[in-house]
Amino acid sequence: MAKVTGIGGVFLKCKGNRAELNAWYAKHLGIELEDFGGAILKWQEDKAEDGGLTVWSLADKDSQWFSPSESSFMINYRVDNLEELLEQLSEAGVSPVQGPESHENGKFAWIMDPDGNKVELWEPMLWDDKNKG
Repeated sequence: MAKVTGIGGVFLKCKGNRAELNAWYAKHLGIELEDFGGAILKWQEDKAEDGGLTVWSLADKDSQWFSPSESSFMINYRVDNLEELLEQLSEAGVSPVQGPESHENGKFAWIMDPDGNKVELWEPMLWDDKNKG
């Protein structure tokens, strides 16, 4: 049987100015754009000990998981150093809406982008009950 093997892309429809939102993601999350206007995130450049993976999950229609965003999606970005990234974001005036938190599979924090989308930041770690804080 043919099956899905991973996430091939994430596409967002901007509520405002596309160039400004691209610049925000480049400045605050280090997402570098290619000539075609999008970014290519390569697993082989991810040095996390889990070897790279993408989680796919559905939320119930009454879930508050994405709150305070009213979007019907939330993107999780793998990061190489959550503490350092949160310091950089704080210096730029971007505060977490939740976290940081430690879980069995790594550290998490959540921010809002200028379009009102909740963004999940994840520093992955191999699953270990001792990681949970």
